[in-house]
Amino acid sequence: MSDMITADLVDLDLSADTKEAAARSLAERMVAQGRVTDLDGFLADVAAREAQMPTGLDGGIGIPHCRSAHVTEPTLAFGRSAAGIDFGAPDGPADLIFLIAAPAGADDAHLTILSSLARQLMNADFTAALRSVPDAEGAAALIRGDEAPRAAGGTDALSAAPASDDSASASASQDSAVAPGAASAGATAGRTAPAATGAATPARSATVGPAAGSAEGPFRIVAVTSCPTGIAHTYMAAESLENAGREAGVEITVEPQGSAGFTRLDPAVIAAADAVIFAHDVPVREKDRFAGKPTVDVGVKAGINRPAELIAEVREKAARGETTAPAAAGQDAGTPVERAGDSTEGYGTKLRTWLMSGVSYMVPFVAAGGLLIALGFAIGGYKINKAPSVMDHFIWTQADSWGALLFQIGGVAFGFLVPVLAGYIAYGMADRPGLVPGFVGGAISLTINAGFLGGLAAGLIAGGVVMAIQRARIPAALRGIMPVVVIPLISSAIVGFLMFVVIGKPIASAQKAMTDWLGGLTGTNAVLLGALLGLMMCFDLGGPVNKVAYTFATAGIAVSDPGDSAMKIMAAVMAAGMVPPLSMALATTVRGKLFTPTERENGKAAWVLGASFISEGAIPFAAADPLRVIPSSMVGGAITGALSMAFGATLRAPHGGIFVVPLIGNPLLYLVAIAAGVCATTALVVLLKGLRKPAPGATPTGTADGGTTPTAPGRKEQPVAA
Repeated sequence: MSDMITADLVDLDLSADTKEAAARSLAERMVAQGRVTDLDGFLADVAAREAQMPTGLDGGIGIPHCRSAHVTEPTLAFGRSAAGIDFGAPDGPADLIFLIAAPAGADDAHLTILSSLARQLMNADFTAALRSVPDAEGAAALIRGDEAPRAAGGTDALSAAPASDDSASASASQDSAVAPGAASAGATAGRTAPAATGAATPARSATVGPAAGSAEGPFRIVAVTSCPTGIAHTYMAAESLENAGREAGVEITVEPQGSAGFTRLDPAVIAAADAVIFAHDVPVREKDRFAGKPTVDVGVKAGINRPAELIAEVREKAARGETTAPAAAGQDAGTPVERAGDSTEGYGTKLRTWLMSGVSYMVPFVAAGGLLIALGFAIGGYKINKAPSVMDHFIWTQADSWGALLFQIGGVAFGFLVPVLAGYIAYGMADRPGLVPGFVGGAISLTINAGFLGGLAAGLIAGGVVMAIQRARIPAALRGIMPVVVIPLISSAIVGFLMFVVIGKPIASAQKAMTDWLGGLTGTNAVLLGALLGLMMCFDLGGPVNKVAYTFATAGIAVSDPGDSAMKIMAAVMAAGMVPPLSMALATTVRGKLFTPTERENGKAAWVLGASFISEGAIPFAAADPLRVIPSSMVGGAITGALSMAFGATLRAPHGGIFVVPLIGNPLLYLVAIAAGVCATTALVVLLKGLRKPAPGATPTGTADGGTTPTAPGRKEQPVAA
């Protein structure tokens, strides 16, 4: 931890009177050391994390923390307040303030060290030493682990005899009724905690021997802890539960699900456990592993503040025989969305993830089928769609036959688009059991001409039906055939009924109305639509909004004979998607001093990515400086999309970039539209970046070798951490 905190990052006379002022004061020290590149941006990230859940802990501790793109390296800053600052802890203000700053892409080793600090905070001798240390260098040494805190009697805490309860309680919570376990955790941590600088063990076990009155060994508990950031509360709750378990004489094994990932508990340990404790503020990943046992489910701060109560509560549930429902057969690992372990669990986020699951599996079919159809037209001419089946008529030496072959293969690939979309939306919701009704619903959507709208509806219905069936109580005799026979049979019948009889016709009417509307777009309306699609393509560079625009365009050409308006929309979408990476490549070429060496290297790759219609080539630039790159890209994308529609450029292929220019209608004007957007975005990026000082590591004016110059303390720098 030696590179994370120095004496310059310690303030033993913190004079702030609010948590916002405290965070600003400590963050200014990080800026002065070059650890934070944008003070206001970083503080906004800290405030956003604070809004999710107060970061005050019992015992006078505040741990504001966040992961931020404005942080260049993992950093700790420490402040000691004589008056105390309210961080929302139940027992009152905090006098020990730790500001933890982690880069948005912090590696596992750094996050493990940060978790070690979180565990140290449960050590009463550690916090007592910080309250009495006389100088900043000594405080930094304590936090780094260079000096061990002294236990009562003047010996090192890690080697001392058991500390007295009085000394432990003196630095614990003032209100033992609020946190009965926190004080006990602090009392024992001094003699049992691992060294501060050691790597935090992903899954830890604590016990002091058989429980009183047990002839078969100790009572066994498995626990999971997690918090939105996964840096501090996750590991503090784990440490608190372990210490309380030692005092209670139970065997407790904790799985901290931190931001660096997690190591799953051994299935044998889970199977042998008598009870489960969940202390979490984000979804427990692979929760079904713990099904069928007595369970206490609380927020992560309860795991920190009252671990002894949680252990007593779960033991009482076990004594009464209260258990959760066992996991359904075949569903032990959860759905693909649950396995992803996203920290946001709202239904809006889940819906987006389900839809993106279907789109991501559909895109390869779009690319392969669309390019094959486009090549078929290029080789065989625009009447190739009238050619007979190549099974009946194929001449090896005729180009028309090869064109017809490619066109017909592409048409077959396109025929899978809607079923694949529906099937994998259902898969994202309900895992493999959702595939059959999803594909069936998607195929019915094609049969009744409901198109992509029907596919979306069929996928969501299929996933919902399967999830409902899985929640039903099934006799043991039927569980073995549920995944193979019962679920596919019932779900397919329900989805088919709904699609054919109930909602199919209204959706087909809506699809036809949308197609007719697109076909009637002319003049100003078409140009405005092109600008809107261009904005969407450049908003999140391959994210959900980008995918919505791309899917909208490909839906129009996913037929054997697409209309002129549909091909114009496809052309506008591809042109706009090429603008961001090409613009970043051009900007790093014409004004390299505004970019870091890494960004200049990324700029070289962006030429190829942009030319190939891979919008994600601009993501490194957008992640480092979103407030300048994304708005500039959107302006250029809107210009390109509008000009492409105005010029009447058409495109039959859904992908390919400049490599499919021969297949584009009005290719020269199409390239002009792309060039106009690229120039506009480049000019805006250069202008906006030029209004601030060069990025750290950027080439100074007059330096030709790409070297770097030192950054003055306190200087506001361009963010470089993604």
